[in-house]
Amino acid sequence: MPMAPREFDRRYGELDQVIRAYTGQPADDTPERRSAALTAYLRHTWRYRPWALATAETQVREYARNPPGTLRIRLGEFYGMPDVRVPGDDVRAWLLVIADHIGRSLEQGDAPRPESPVTYWEWHARFPELAQFLGGWFSQDMPDEFEDHTAAILDYLDSTDPQLVAGLVGEVHELLALPLDDPDGSVALAYLGMEVDPPAPHGPRGWLRVTADALASGTGR
Repeated sequence: MPMAPREFDRRYGELDQVIRAYTGQPADDTPERRSAALTAYLRHTWRYRPWALATAETQVREYARNPPGTLRIRLGEFYGMPDVRVPGDDVRAWLLVIADHIGRSLEQGDAPRPESPVTYWEWHARFPELAQFLGGWFSQDMPDEFEDHTAAILDYLDSTDPQLVAGLVGEVHELLALPLDDPDGSVALAYLGMEVDPPAPHGPRGWLRVTADALASGTGR
């Protein structure tokens, strides 16, 4: 039978976060150099969840040393690792390299310097409510579902708890504080799930400012 959620988290929860950080990124870590994906995971986790790093090292190392056997696989009580494009025979060695990097980062207090998110995973980990907002209300289906951008914002306001709305406003202001020009802002919005252009005459950053004000006032405009 499938593993209970609590048992899954105890054994594999943080391992899963580490592996998900490689979404769309090469798993090209070496003993001498961390990949962009692992650096992004460390940067975010040091800032927001530093207590999870020791768990990450333990779970990654344990999985590499003791991969699930045939019985656990047959029972469904195992972590099905996504394809990270590492040859099967090399996965365990690669996981041990990752564990070593996380361990050294902890021992030496070697946290990557703060900067704008780099990977898909890091954008979503840092701006979860903004990703929910953009991906849910401004996907490619938005023109069929809403009259315009304002109508989509009003629908979000009508259907979302005010505390989540307040969190979204904070995330928008945090994103606006990043040193991103409009082309970079477009990339950020795309990473976070927006599939339609901002309404004229706004660029990405201008629309985000207007949207933050509309969300904060509760008026949609």
